[in-house]
Amino acid sequence: MPDSPPRVTILGCGQMGLVCAEMLCRAATPSQVTLWGHAPEEVGELSQMRRSTRLPDYELHPSVRVALTDDAALEDADLIVSAVPTQHTRGAWQRLRRFVPPDAAVVSVAKGIENGTLLRPTQVIADALDDDPDGKPRSMGCLSGPTIATELARCLPATMIAASDDPAFAERLQKLFTTRWMRIYTNADLLGVELAGATKNVIAIAAGVLDGMQAGSNAKSALLARGLAEITRLGTAMGADSETFFGIAGVGDLATTCFSPHGRNRSCGEALGKGESLEHYLARTDSVVEGVATTRSVIALAEKYRVEMPIATAVHRVLFEGLDPLDAIAGLMSREMKDETVG
Repeated sequence: MPDSPPRVTILGCGQMGLVCAEMLCRAATPSQVTLWGHAPEEVGELSQMRRSTRLPDYELHPSVRVALTDDAALEDADLIVSAVPTQHTRGAWQRLRRFVPPDAAVVSVAKGIENGTLLRPTQVIADALDDDPDGKPRSMGCLSGPTIATELARCLPATMIAASDDPAFAERLQKLFTTRWMRIYTNADLLGVELAGATKNVIAIAAGVLDGMQAGSNAKSALLARGLAEITRLGTAMGADSETFFGIAGVGDLATTCFSPHGRNRSCGEALGKGESLEHYLARTDSVVEGVATTRSVIALAEKYRVEMPIATAVHRVLFEGLDPLDAIAGLMSREMKDETVG
């Protein structure tokens, strides 16, 4: 990947795709950015109007090129940013696979676990690309952290983690995405960073349920603490570094998602706590609530690795088994008394 100016293609024109484009264009060494979306109508409107209903007050940077065809999206790309929701990642990459340059690096900003395969976003991408095992390894990583898109669009101060098994690639991502308002740290624990970003969405749904039921700040703070313990237990059982879950990509992202009024997963939980059905809420929102599908995967991982996750289990029962949120809280409060353990 050349140092200047890098050619970057962003797959996905949702909120994170749009704000990633802004960061790349406003970095110390601006990138040549191309934006791709799966829906021709949305892409055409974005190309002409430079605005999106997904982020109403944001105007696309004038230097960003919007790709109107699949073959034009990835031409000569040095880096591909995957900003497609996790459950749609495989389909997008299979669709574009024949246009992906063999030496293009990949960074994911999605936060979820694919249903069925239980793969993380970078693993899904690698599986979909099915690169030649005898060829040069493709650099792969993720960007994660407390990143509410509406705040990033206003250039409010924030931090993210650039994670990769390849330290040199993590440092490249750090340089590419750092701006005057965005500070990027590196981390070699790709497994832990991706898992933290996925699992916090499940806990955020539970936090929203408490908000909807007006359960109070004491309950919500306790939920975050015990939710972090569940996340850490699962992560370490899978081989992640426990320290990752106490950093920006772990507790930092968890806190933001659970408290921000703009958090999609928290907002979904709040609606459930007020008595709205999941089907009705999902039908009326334009956003993908990653935590809903990820809850299924997290429970499957907990069973696979024999990890106790009572909060995630309660969320699963509320979402998919018809459990009343009030009964879910009562069940958590009546569990057997024990010592506090974290991780």
